[in-house]
Amino acid sequence: MSFFKKLKDRLFRSSDKIGEGLDALVGEGDAMPDDATPANAAPAAAVPAPAPDVAEMRPVASPETMAEPAARPGILGRMLGRSDAPRRVLDDAMLESLEELLIQADMGVDTAVRVTANIAEGRFGKRISTPELRAALAEEVARIMTPVARPMPLYPTKPQVVLVVGVNGSGKTTTIGKLASQFKAAGKSVVIAAGDTFRAAAVEQLQIWGTRAGVPVLTAPEGSDPASLAFDALTKARADGSDLLLIDTAGRLQNRQDLMEELAKIVRVIRKVDPTAPHNTLLVLDATTGQNALLQVEIFRKIADVSGLVMTKLDGTAKGGVLVALADKFGLPIHAIGLGEQIDDLAPFDPDDFARALVGADG
Repeated sequence: MSFFKKLKDRLFRSSDKIGEGLDALVGEGDAMPDDATPANAAPAAAVPAPAPDVAEMRPVASPETMAEPAARPGILGRMLGRSDAPRRVLDDAMLESLEELLIQADMGVDTAVRVTANIAEGRFGKRISTPELRAALAEEVARIMTPVARPMPLYPTKPQVVLVVGVNGSGKTTTIGKLASQFKAAGKSVVIAAGDTFRAAAVEQLQIWGTRAGVPVLTAPEGSDPASLAFDALTKARADGSDLLLIDTAGRLQNRQDLMEELAKIVRVIRKVDPTAPHNTLLVLDATTGQNALLQVEIFRKIADVSGLVMTKLDGTAKGGVLVALADKFGLPIHAIGLGEQIDDLAPFDPDDFARALVGADG
């Protein structure tokens, strides 16, 4: 199964709500099919014809369209096999409802307002169908997400130190295991430092991933100073000529100043070995936390100089739109998204795939 198919299937907790909401928006008010004319409409001659769409002027080599000599519907209608899709005038009331729908999808107020305004540009006062509205929303989401969709950069420095941070339960440990396995499969020598010394389950989970991937996992006794472990792990990784050192950290609750200061200590200590470390600081975010993810980004950026994001649990009860809000507000690179527990459930972030899955469009 392709990752897009997984994304579409598992994200439909979000896209079902958005898709149903878009259907409802168009269905409200004076919605009418494409080929219908409202009773109070002006004569056809008084309405200027829209400019032909370039895509519609190209021949479509499909059996259905070639067998239909009559006038054909727009390209979206042809793709969906619908020539009678209901339409509604895109007015202030519809835009307000669209804003509310996007806010409910966790995009946040500021992002929802901007997205809605951009969709209205060039379309306000015109009749629009659900497929067209869905396509416009997907296009706008992809426009926001494209600049931040970047893989984690790799540097010639050995070892490249990757510090992984995030709150309890965000999926840090699983993400580290998947990254280690994927980098090892790509021919990189990888070392994991189990820096969450306060949670035995985290260490055990990393050891399982390490065994599966053939990657060494450096540990310390439960309750040990994680900064000391990070220092020892970097010293050993450097001596062994390893390509990557992935350092796990305990869940740092954003309202626990003592834990945040401890994370800052880890950064200070590893810089005694390599002043340029960490070379990547990945913040792992749980999609199910919704708008709280924005606060987590603000806090962790101050403490750990976050360089990129990984969003997990998009297969949960997430509304999905929070990832759009994060991209719109912070502009931090989004390196990967996770959908489950299997190694192939973590994949590079693709803005177009995500946008289509979020709005329930076909691939």
